Amino acid sequence: MTAAFILGINMFIAALFGVAFAVVARSNPVARGAGWLAGAYALGVADVTLEFLLPWSAHPTTIGFVIFYIYLAALTCGMIGVSKHYRAPLPTAPIASIWVLAALLTPAMLVLPYGSAARTLLYHIPYFAMQMLMTWIVIRSQRRMLLDRLLVFVSSAAALTYMVKPLVAWRMGIADAPQHYLASHYAAISQSMGSVILIALALVLLLVMMRDMTIEMVARSETDPLSGLRNRRGFEVHGDAMVATAMRRARPLTLVTVDIDRFKTINDRHGHAVGDQVIIALARLLSDATGEKDLVARLGGEEFALILANQNIEQAARSAEILRQRVRAELSAAIGHEQEVSASFGLAQLAPGEALSDLARRSDLALYEAKNTGRDKVSLAPVDKPSLAHGHPVLISSRTAA
Repeated sequence: MTAAFILGINMFIAALFGVAFAVVARSNPVARGAGWLAGAYALGVADVTLEFLLPWSAHPTTIGFVIFYIYLAALTCGMIGVSKHYRAPLPTAPIASIWVLAALLTPAMLVLPYGSAARTLLYHIPYFAMQMLMTWIVIRSQRRMLLDRLLVFVSSAAALTYMVKPLVAWRMGIADAPQHYLASHYAAISQSMGSVILIALALVLLLVMMRDMTIEMVARSETDPLSGLRNRRGFEVHGDAMVATAMRRARPLTLVTVDIDRFKTINDRHGHAVGDQVIIALARLLSDATGEKDLVARLGGEEFALILANQNIEQAARSAEILRQRVRAELSAAIGHEQEVSASFGLAQLAPGEALSDLARRSDLALYEAKNTGRDKVSLAPVDKPSLAHGHPVLISSRTAA
């Protein structure tokens, strides 16, 4: 298999992945960095095209260094694409340093004989540095999912190939002139290594992007756009998982349902814009008052829910009472203190064998009790699972937290 044939395959692969990344960038704005990766593979196509033209060029040395800098530009675009995807600060200084290094090495490469191991080593040092910079960006992101680790491995292997090529050149030689490069055994080996790395790196990058786009789309589908909290779907998905964990580890868990009192009056008197500000303010208050292991969600309208992990109903009641007082003191500011804002709280502790839906019904009954007895209260459902009457849970008792 000749180097020219392998080079043709590399051109086709680069074009294919360039189009793939361009389509991803065009069709999904969530795919950060995909446009830069499309540019990287487009430059790869240009690089391969020039290598095909090299044997017939009247100025092969000049074309050879144009190829050198185009490929370095392709690696730079790829590195920028990875940096943007991982939301990492662009390493401007290291990039500039690598380009300066390439410029400083160029005169030395012109002096050294074409095809020598020393010249080949100098030729690949900037490539190695740029590829390692990409690897460092992924490592520094501290993302440890399987695909991220695979990307680190593939990127490191790609960098290693740039240091292996000088050894191959030293062992078997290249050619005596740029025009004869494609006819050499070194070219066949070098292009074969490049083909494997080209495919592996592109596939892993595409998989990483598709994974992260899926994660972000799922997160958006579970997020309430106004409050920034989980919506009802997110509450059910993550709440079920929290209930299962609490059951498995035999740890307490309490659901707190929160409802803003007379919210329709706020909207009617002050307008929906002010009502939205009250929603946002309450969402922020609830988020600030809960821990990382807890769940805060807006179930719809003026109703919110908190799942407090590792808290029994007595502990949760103390937290809810503090929140009730803070709502009265702080949320009124959202409408200029023209009307007091208050909220009612219904609490239920997870009972053995209970599902999230059952827990939510008991918490709703406790909330109804708080609303029905004057609002602006914290009402607790009984700790034990209530008996059923006509298929509906019955709130056995409730009290206002002191």
